Order: sequence, then structure tokens, then C-alpha cells
Amino acid sequence: MNIEEVRRHVTTPLASPAFAPVIPRFTDREYLNIVYRTDADALRAVVPEPLRIDEPLVRFEIMKMGDVTGYGPYTEAGQAVPVTFEGERGEYLHAMYLDNFPATASGREVSAYPKTMGAPGLYVDHGVLVGTLDYSTLRVATATMGYKHQELDHGDAEAQITVPTFMLKTIPGYDGSPRVQELVRTRISDVVVKEACTGPARLQLFEHVLAPLADLPVLEVVSASHILTDLTLAPVEPVFDYLEGARS
Repeated sequence: MNIEEVRRHVTTPLASPAFAPVIPRFTDREYLNIVYRTDADALRAVVPEPLRIDEPLVRFEIMKMGDVTGYGPYTEAGQAVPVTFEGERGEYLHAMYLDNFPATASGREVSAYPKTMGAPGLYVDHGVLVGTLDYSTLRVATATMGYKHQELDHGDAEAQITVPTFMLKTIPGYDGSPRVQELVRTRISDVVVKEACTGPARLQLFEHVLAPLADLPVLEVVSASHILTDLTLAPVEPVFDYLEGARS
């Protein structure tokens, strides 16, 4: 394999890439979103500057992917924090847990999604939409919402999904120190809302040392939504370089 052929590969292993070189299209991507109020000091301890926190809120999400180009169906769970950057309101992605390795590797390497392996689930049980997250054999989150109690305006649903998203991208150098450390931004623009509902909801988080969702405790459930969409993720762009001063 010559140098030009090597350059055309974007992932390792070279002969059997960790993920397909595609821009994934998500068909029937189903969301369970629960926004809750948490401890302000705990939130400030995990959200990096220069992002700013206006209210101590967290959005817990379960996303069930009906069909994804290059990856197939999978499920994902995580936490997102409403933030402001240079006057723009958005969300900082704090943690994400998936049951699909190619999607995990692609999200971390190509973009900056804070993905790791987990076992999320989303299903309906006797009139209740249930979202769960297990880390290995232990339950770390259980979310419940009344199933399709009230219709949610599709414009409001789209606004929830398409807020700007901020993530921290860190690539270590061979000496263990950061080689790249940037705050990046993306925003979904190619989205079709098929269904959207709201209703009463509850959320339980359980202590786990390697899946510390409960470090942002649930003090009050603020809102909940259940949304079905088709969408395409947009590429990320760097907006702040943490190493800029260190290089001089």
C-alpha cells in the first residue's frame, strides 16, 4: 500500500476500518427527552469554560435509531447541558452511551461526541414509555413517561433537536499530553419531525463509578418529550482552542 493509499484511510485498523466512510442518515430516530433541574455546583464542576451555564438544567436522552446508514439499528443514551457560548444558546454534550461499536468509534474519532459503550433501551410497557441504561450488568438510569399523552407542536420538537451542540475534542500526543484540545460546535439542520408528544415523566439515576450520571442528581423534572424523526448529522467546526496559548 503506497503513501497515497494510506492517506485515503481515516481510521484504524488499516485493513479493517472500525467504521464505514459514510455520512450516516438516520431514519426513524426516536427520542425520549427528560429535562431536569440539578445541583448548580455539580454542574459547574463538569462543564468546561468558556461555556456558561444560565440555569442548572440537564437533558437526559434515550435515542433509538431505527435505521442508520453504515451502522444499522442501535440505541444511545446520555446527558446534555444547556449552555451559552459567545451569546449563542446551545447544549454541551456531557456523556453518551451506545450499544454499537462502529457508531461509538466514528462519533469519537471523526467528530467529538463523548461516546462510550453501554446498554441503553427504549420500549413501551403498559402505557408507559420506558428508557433504561445499563453499564455492563448494572442499571444506572431508568426514565418513564406517559405514552403519547399530549401532542407536541412539531416546531417546538424541531427546536429541541436542532439547538447548536458543543463538545470537547481531545487527542493525546505520544507523550500523554494533549496534541489537540478544542471546543467544537455542530448543529442539525436536515431534520424531519414525524411525531412529537409530551406528558408526565420521572427519572432515576443510580451511582456508578464508571458511569457517573448520578453526579448530576435529579432535583426536579421540568419537561419531557417523545419525538420521532429522520435526520442527518452535520460536521463539526472548532470554535475555541485550549492549547493556543500553550503553543507560544
